Amino acid sequence: MQIRSGLCLATFFAVLLFTAPARAAEPTKVEHGRYLVMIGGCNDCHTAGFMEQNLKIPEKDWLQGSAVGFQGPWGTTYAANLRLVMHSMSESQWLEHARKDRMPPMPAYVLQQMKTDDLKAIYAYVRSLGNPGLAAPAYVAPGGKVSTPYFVFVPQVDQKTAAK
Repeated sequence: MQIRSGLCLATFFAVLLFTAPARAAEPTKVEHGRYLVMIGGCNDCHTAGFMEQNLKIPEKDWLQGSAVGFQGPWGTTYAANLRLVMHSMSESQWLEHARKDRMPPMPAYVLQQMKTDDLKAIYAYVRSLGNPGLAAPAYVAPGGKVSTPYFVFVPQVDQKTAAK
């Protein structure tokens, strides 16, 4: 009986020893969400000044939207405050929202192709950031008055090159 107890105890510690580091190395859902936000380029548009300041915006200020618009034939769109968006919906509402088409320049196809677990991780990360802040400016229809800075997304043709 003592041998069997000792063997069970040794097996228990061996299992604990060899499985604990593997679990500790796996990222949490929030860490995975942060990683996806970074490699997905979400901050490029959804964090004011992120690209201009060489990625040096403090994380506490990430994903609060931007007042710089993107203007094209569709009108003028603004990168939403993702904190506010996700704080106003449940995880299942976020999953539905993430798979809808979006106006340019949002690459909606990126979210639409993501696995559900990845979208849940992004949701967990964004929700972990805290205070959602204020909404980004509202969409402006084509021809509407825009009172913020904006990028123009209209293809240009160099007349000298086109004439050749």
